[in-house]
Amino acid sequence: MPDMSSPENSCDLPGIVARWGGDAANLVQILREVQEACGTIPPEAVDPLARLLNVPRVRIESTASFYAFFHTGPGCAYTLLFSDNIIDHMAGKAGLKQYVCEKLWVEPGKRSEDGLVYVGDTADIGLADQAPALLVNGHAVPSLDKTRLDLIAELIRARKPLAEWPPMLFEIPDQIRKAGPLTGEAFAPGAALRRTLARGAEATLAELETSNLRGRGGAGFKTAIKWASCRNAASGARYVVCNADEGEPGTFKDRVLLNSHADLVFEGMTVCARVIGARRGFLYLRGEYKNLFEKLQTVLARRRETGLLGESILGEAGFDFDIEIHLGAGAYICGEESALIESLEGKPGKPRNRPPFPDRRGYRDQPTVLNNVETFACAAKIAEQGGAWFAAIGTPQSTGSKLMSVSGDCRRPGVYEYPFGVTARQVLIDCGAENAYAVQVSGPSGMCISFREFDRRLCFEDLASAGAFMVFSRQRDMFEVARNFTHFFAHESCGFCTPCRVGTSLLRNIMDKLAAGKGSVYDMNEMQRIMHILRGMAHCGLGHTAANPVVQTMEKFPDAYEKRLKKLDFEPAFDLDGALATARLITGRDDAWAHLADD
Repeated sequence: MPDMSSPENSCDLPGIVARWGGDAANLVQILREVQEACGTIPPEAVDPLARLLNVPRVRIESTASFYAFFHTGPGCAYTLLFSDNIIDHMAGKAGLKQYVCEKLWVEPGKRSEDGLVYVGDTADIGLADQAPALLVNGHAVPSLDKTRLDLIAELIRARKPLAEWPPMLFEIPDQIRKAGPLTGEAFAPGAALRRTLARGAEATLAELETSNLRGRGGAGFKTAIKWASCRNAASGARYVVCNADEGEPGTFKDRVLLNSHADLVFEGMTVCARVIGARRGFLYLRGEYKNLFEKLQTVLARRRETGLLGESILGEAGFDFDIEIHLGAGAYICGEESALIESLEGKPGKPRNRPPFPDRRGYRDQPTVLNNVETFACAAKIAEQGGAWFAAIGTPQSTGSKLMSVSGDCRRPGVYEYPFGVTARQVLIDCGAENAYAVQVSGPSGMCISFREFDRRLCFEDLASAGAFMVFSRQRDMFEVARNFTHFFAHESCGFCTPCRVGTSLLRNIMDKLAAGKGSVYDMNEMQRIMHILRGMAHCGLGHTAANPVVQTMEKFPDAYEKRLKKLDFEPAFDLDGALATARLITGRDDAWAHLADD
């Protein structure tokens, strides 16, 4: 383990801060490097960091404590975090986690006595098509089974550095099952930029308007309106930000785009820069996709070498633009655009009050276009082939194609690209889901549809989706699916507003109470009241949608709840008589007077 007694020497704090320009806006990246160097963020490093960045100590502490992947306690040589998505549970995650803990002689959720290893849970890591999966020191390992875990345990006991582990452990296939314009057609880097330069910024914006491209993050806001608003904002620096914080459970299509079609994404960002007049861009890459970092840096370096990034792009004087990659640190809320910008500025990722929106006051309070990975990929194709070509695909209100991340109870999980308007039934047929009972569209914050609704269409006018398509067979308990989602939301609430901070925890606790057999009609009514408060009073989209899984499963699968209701009246979650069992054992008494009356 590194020597923590002198953090400035062991972690080279001045060198790390200098690499990031001494700018407190890069605090998340600085803390990430400190933790990689020291194995933790040493408490004694906080004051030196505050001095080097010229910020109050509380600024360092608040950011370090906000993100799940940062820790200030004793570090471990190896940290194993199992993905805790419902799909991982269905694939046997719980048993495999217990298996590796026994192999390593470590208790789940506790650091081993020798500081060698820690085994715990984390939220979905973007590998639902290859579940169960885990992160080892931030690097993803898919398709777990006992054989793979035996090898991992052997490598850990031998204290092998991660760089010496077999590369096959970290191989993650794309699993593109059905290709389309984004994933199946060849794209020559620079093709979209050349067409943009020949056409001009105004004409390119007009093509985007003709295409009717809508944001692929689920909200469906028109991309041309956002770009035009930023372009027409008051003078000042402009920025392009790509949201690659793909944290919605069951979603992994952005991972595939970045792994195999990064040029398309970066080209879309550069086209945007030309349209709005930006000189600087950021790819905010979720921390769970750390394994893509070096590969993406290589793509950026190649684009600079070939004149597609940097100064005078493709020989166009004044067209200067470059892209930096910033890694997240484990916070689902940073998928919300204003929270992402807060994180990009080195702060806790808490959503801002809006308006103003990022297109007017975004990164560093300057006009900023923020779109997700798939949206920028679509923009590049539109710049290359024209708005009319794109508008001819899909439906009039939902043009183009949509990438779906398909997982769960099906024979062929993976990425499927369809024209908008495809039915859920068609997706189920294609992925081999022969016994489907329900589908969670767009993750926990989206819509749960039952087998009665499989003819509904995937498009903004019916089932809008950020990309997740989680399949559940008739053997699955939809109550347990919803309960997993309530745990997810309670864990990921940023705590900014009371309705969400408290409401998500109350929902989780009541669902646990029902699962323990202590449920009553009172609890069902209480959940309805909490859900009403969340939808009407929460600060951001996380709180507004946190109740969706419970609302929808209660409505569509009422029997899953009714069988857990034991009484009409209130039933306490805590069993006082059961808690006295140890005392009865000690005293040797088990007569009626040693029990609480049940009336």
